[in-house]
Amino acid sequence: MKGPGGYYNSGNALGLIVGLAIQIATAPVGLHEGSSVTMAVIEYFAGSHGTVALTLTTLVFFWGGEAYHRAWARPDAPDPALNRLGDFLSGLGAIGLGIALLLLGDPLLAATSGLLHALGKFGSTFHRPGTPIPMWPAAWPDPFRSAVLASRLPAMLATTVALGRALPEVWSGGSFAALPMPLTLLGCYLLWTKADLLLFGVGTKAIRQISTC
Repeated sequence: MKGPGGYYNSGNALGLIVGLAIQIATAPVGLHEGSSVTMAVIEYFAGSHGTVALTLTTLVFFWGGEAYHRAWARPDAPDPALNRLGDFLSGLGAIGLGIALLLLGDPLLAATSGLLHALGKFGSTFHRPGTPIPMWPAAWPDPFRSAVLASRLPAMLATTVALGRALPEVWSGGSFAALPMPLTLLGCYLLWTKADLLLFGVGTKAIRQISTC
């Protein structure tokens, strides 16, 4: 878990595994139970254009997380080239996520979790730490890392609202099935946010303190 890569991919794996488990658990059970599970898995990964886009996006995010992991696994961590590769792949993943969210009918999250996230990651890819940014005071936090962090907030708010709506239903005797996914997503966002925070200060004197968080 040294560096952001472990946190990014832990969140990716948590969301993927729990989402798939819920999909299988809620699949209708027929005469051919094995076929039902197989269909649930197919639907989860390739049931529509949106889910196909989300599956491909997840693979890119895992690839980006591995690049970050390798960048921070070195004694002189982080390796700038590998760290920028992680930023670039995450930017590509964010574009894919935006497309997937549009196809799944959520334009607001597509604009934040997708577009804003991509702008932040691509900005971090091409901006060299220490280079002044026009109209941006040097004492302020990195604008591109801040954009990535800000892109998490609408999705976290939406997930919290969904959880808040589910809790009274469960309390009134409803099914607990409405709780696992919002709780899992909040856990994923906490892991991803931790990774985002570790990337603040890359290329500055603060890096040694940040890398030990």
